Amino acid sequence: MAAAGPQPPSPPTTVTPVTGSPPPTGMARIWRTRGPVAWALWPISLIYGALVALRRELYRLRWLRSEHAGVPVIVVGNVIAGGAGKTPVVIALVRHLQAQGWQPGVISRGYGRSTHDCRAVLPDSPAPEVGDEPTLIARATHAPVFVAPRRIAAARALRAAHPGTDVLVCDDGLQHLALARDLEICVFNSDGVGNGFLLPAGPLREPWPRPVDWVLHAGKPPAGRAPGFAMQRKLAPHALRADGQKIALASLQHQPVHAIAAVARPEEFFAMLRAQGLQLAGSEALPDHYDFNSWERPSDKEIVLICTEKDAVKLWLLHPDALAVPLELDIDPAFMKALDRRLAPWRATPLSSPSA
Repeated sequence: MAAAGPQPPSPPTTVTPVTGSPPPTGMARIWRTRGPVAWALWPISLIYGALVALRRELYRLRWLRSEHAGVPVIVVGNVIAGGAGKTPVVIALVRHLQAQGWQPGVISRGYGRSTHDCRAVLPDSPAPEVGDEPTLIARATHAPVFVAPRRIAAARALRAAHPGTDVLVCDDGLQHLALARDLEICVFNSDGVGNGFLLPAGPLREPWPRPVDWVLHAGKPPAGRAPGFAMQRKLAPHALRADGQKIALASLQHQPVHAIAAVARPEEFFAMLRAQGLQLAGSEALPDHYDFNSWERPSDKEIVLICTEKDAVKLWLLHPDALAVPLELDIDPAFMKALDRRLAPWRATPLSSPSA
């Protein structure tokens, strides 16, 4: 079942001073173990699971229709609620496809945006109108990117505007069964499947294991038959200014730094900054897709403001002096080789998918 849209922003959580990676809180903490709260919610999870199974069966019986985009479609998604690192995988995937001579396009729903139509995402598009992740993907890859509530609508619009596109990458669409796909990549963060329960007792959007083509995992490989490949996420050794200039993180080690993160796992970002030797004077964990319109920066004008690269697409509109630290992703090279082998048959039939 497709994930629900973003919830209204809640007040930010300020953590200062910073002494270590904060433990998970709220539902993230509950979802890690099968404790009393998880068991209390388990009956609701049974109802949710039945609805998920019914929906998938309706698509299997073709009572609900899946539509194909006419070119190979690669879906990158996850089965857990919250962030799993899909967007960095999409960026790495698109860059690899470009290097192999493909002309990839990216489609997305564009979570958290203020608009609800189908539109192109350009590197200079306002992130509030098109979404944080699509903006970041467009800037990082310069590939065609379109957003729409229905991914097939985004796919059609993208192909009409860019007829040379010969492969589509769908950012976060594993449960969007209305879009037919040729390859599925499921991404897991270091928490894996958590307590293994379905929502709301656990983090799972749908039962796991489930059939996918590949699994990319940042921690222990989850159970399942799909081939798994390890990936490692780390911060780049530099930060970026709004004008693209690079600033070595090492040069900031003796300056007061205030870190902000409006992502699903902000504590990981703060821990990575500390691992780079930065002394965080303070940190703020903001709701995912936060718009920063009501955010107030620290009063100390000498403090260095650091954020994630995803947050920068919005924060730079209001605070262009902020520094964004890119996330680098190392994926097992065997994964890209496996992907190339699976895509090879389409080389002989450009702009035509065997399953179309």
